[in-house]
Amino acid sequence: MVEKVIIIGSGPAGLSAAIYTAREGFKPLVLAGSTGGGQLELTTVVENFPAFPEGVMGPELVQKMKKQSERFGTRFVYEDVSSVDFSSRPFKITAGGSEYETESVIIATGANAKMLGIESEKRFIGRGVSTCGTCDGPFFKGKEVIVVGGGDTAMEDANFITNFANSVTIVHRRDSFRASKIMQDRTSANRKIKVIWNSAVEEILGDQKVTGVRLKNLETGQISEMPIDGVFMAIGYAPNTTVFRGKMKLDDQGYIITNDEVLTDIEGVYVAGDVADKVYRQAITASSSGVKCALHVREYIAKLDYERSNSP
Repeated sequence: MVEKVIIIGSGPAGLSAAIYTAREGFKPLVLAGSTGGGQLELTTVVENFPAFPEGVMGPELVQKMKKQSERFGTRFVYEDVSSVDFSSRPFKITAGGSEYETESVIIATGANAKMLGIESEKRFIGRGVSTCGTCDGPFFKGKEVIVVGGGDTAMEDANFITNFANSVTIVHRRDSFRASKIMQDRTSANRKIKVIWNSAVEEILGDQKVTGVRLKNLETGQISEMPIDGVFMAIGYAPNTTVFRGKMKLDDQGYIITNDEVLTDIEGVYVAGDVADKVYRQAITASSSGVKCALHVREYIAKLDYERSNSP
């Protein structure tokens, strides 16, 4: 059986694409991954997604979108994709030991925030540890927080969070930032931002929520503890594109290169969400790009059907 469309990924980008392609009658197959749900599964209250005036828990939002897509005929397989072949048509995708063939593909595998690699950051994710300043900054009104990192993302997050927090301390491993000059200037001019240089977070402290961090000065080796209400990780993102290397065009950071936001260098293969988006990284923008992919798939399938019906 050759599918009309296979969607790889089950975050807001993939699920929005599933809703739209399912309503077209394509009965999309979503290869959701072994866990499914994307970064929303690690998110507590989402307050900026339209139609939820009281907010909605991240996992609940995922489940609502999944049920909506299933209503129109979406099917889910909870396996990780191990290989793809876009060199011939129909396209071939292998997941969980099974090979699937499809006329079109929507890639929505997302990107994961880079973490420090300590056990406590996983334990406190959503309970004081965040990977998205623009998403979670408003939850820290009147609080004291730190931002870990030294690039543009760290500067942007720190400046944004000062709209809510009492103070923001940037903890950076080096003695200078990697961020652009304009972002550094903006940060140094912000009275609510302090910097701790040449230091790393050794441990995140707390019981039910974050209450502090243990810091290590990388020059002297000195260990200190700092009371804090929140920890924002801003050390970069890693797009989930390992399986696509050598199969399509990626940039030097591993993000899928797109034209007009969702088009790839392969006709019939589209991309949605954070796997290509380095800038916005919001559930709603991911959802929007998933819809755009679905509309492109509709045009592409119509083109294939027309060519088949008019071939000699």
